[in-house]
Amino acid sequence: MLRVEGLHTYYAEAHILQGISLQVQDGEIATIIGRNGAGKTTLLRSIMGIVKPKRGQIIFEGESISGLPPERIARRGISWVPEERRVLTNLTVMENLRLGMLGVRRNGSQSDFDQIFDYFPQLKERMGQEGRHLSGGEQQMLVIARGLVARPKLMLVDEPTEGLSPLIVHTVTEVLRRINAEGTTILLVEQTLEVALALSRTIYVMDQGRLQFSGSPAELLQDPSIQERFLTI
Repeated sequence: MLRVEGLHTYYAEAHILQGISLQVQDGEIATIIGRNGAGKTTLLRSIMGIVKPKRGQIIFEGESISGLPPERIARRGISWVPEERRVLTNLTVMENLRLGMLGVRRNGSQSDFDQIFDYFPQLKERMGQEGRHLSGGEQQMLVIARGLVARPKLMLVDEPTEGLSPLIVHTVTEVLRRINAEGTTILLVEQTLEVALALSRTIYVMDQGRLQFSGSPAELLQDPSIQERFLTI
């Protein structure tokens, strides 16, 4: 579904992504893990068109999306769930969800929202409340829901469990598993190894803007040197 080839991305003179190549197969969850500052978020932002790579190609469903603006990439069927939640706190839950339709030029049908509230019943109970009144876990669920409401083919999900309690981490993990099982491909950035192992078919390890490992969860577990070199603090 998605192929990244030799991607180089800079912030001013800082060379952040240094020749990243990876693939995400239709129907899988692929996870990128690594320490803070490895370039994981920059990779998602590059795929989504938020930052422009200097070199390399991004191929989605056989066609290049390199250099396209984010709104055109969204209309191709890719959604972005950013880190740090980024709920619009002065808008209600429903208003935040409707924002997820803007990039795809849809208003959203009742069935779209019914599906979202089936995944996140907590949000249905609060759909008239402003984002400022939600807990941290509820805000994270709302950001995922906002990325899902347009029914994307591929979701780019950045650090969805960061700062959450173990109970909410479990809830978010199970929701992502269900979203994937019902047909949405996911490219996930995650720092918690246990979450990555539980969800992923393919795992990529990044460090200092380069991929250091790609393989299955079982293959990663069989290589303690990778864990020691690139995943420990």
